[in-house]
Amino acid sequence: MAAISINVSTLKPLGDRVFVKVSESEEKTAGGILLPDSAKEKPQIGEVVAVGEGKRNDDGSRSAVDVKVGDKVLYSKYAGTDIKLSGDDYVLLSEKDILATVA
Repeated sequence: MAAISINVSTLKPLGDRVFVKVSESEEKTAGGILLPDSAKEKPQIGEVVAVGEGKRNDDGSRSAVDVKVGDKVLYSKYAGTDIKLSGDDYVLLSEKDILATVA
């Protein structure tokens, strides 16, 4: 089996899926205690790096995705598929798993 090289800039989600770069988790608590990797919570905020064309309606048309590349989003804690590319963490989400945009 040949190895496939995936580049983030060439990745195009299908349907209403959104590809998000996960924000870094907190390294230490508010009191200054350093957290080991096992104690860190999975971040729920990230930046949209790619969006699909939208969900296909019954009549064949598409409903556009409400977020765009560059938006910061808050998403459900256990949503999506975690992907690691070039040392960075990403998550591939369905649009319905995005809870809000962050200003």
